[in-house]
Amino acid sequence: MHVWKSILAMLLAFAFSAAHGKDVISATGATNPPPSEALVAFDRYELRPAALATEYSNHDANKAALASFQRNLDERVGNWLQEQNARPAAHEPVRTLIIEPRIEKIRFIGKGARFWAGALAGSSQVLVKVKMTDQATGTVIAEPEFYQHAKGMAGAWTFGAADNSMLIRVASMTLQYLQDNQPTAVGGATGWASK
Repeated sequence: MHVWKSILAMLLAFAFSAAHGKDVISATGATNPPPSEALVAFDRYELRPAALATEYSNHDANKAALASFQRNLDERVGNWLQEQNARPAAHEPVRTLIIEPRIEKIRFIGKGARFWAGALAGSSQVLVKVKMTDQATGTVIAEPEFYQHAKGMAGAWTFGAADNSMLIRVASMTLQYLQDNQPTAVGGATGWASK
């Protein structure tokens, strides 16, 4: 009986430190400003590999989240960009937009923590910034940010699927921003209102 109390105490201590030992993660507002010009002004789009801010790159769960986010970007954004890049160029010289996604802040509850601590491990959260740069001039056209979260109880009930769905939603929001700002520069949601 004493052993089980010790194990429970360790789990609770782990869950408490996981839930309360990180930065507050949020977007700066509910909406992203529009790009400085409509994205239709570009003929080609280059999606760079997603990056992870250095201060979050030492944790295995965050590295797994980055890999999952990249897969979702490739599936959603990558496929759409391939369609755009297949169209004939409308400008001479051809204009290229460089798209650089970066996980600025993340608190990702991995499978192990979800299994052992469940909802007590806390909520997952992510903030992604996507820098869009004119390749020829180096001018930053837009730098929208996207926030999503997965509540601890949802993560526990779904055995971590809710934590991974958060990364799917962020990739989908990136695609939505690109699509919405293609014909006209209109901006878009950050996801902060979903909290």
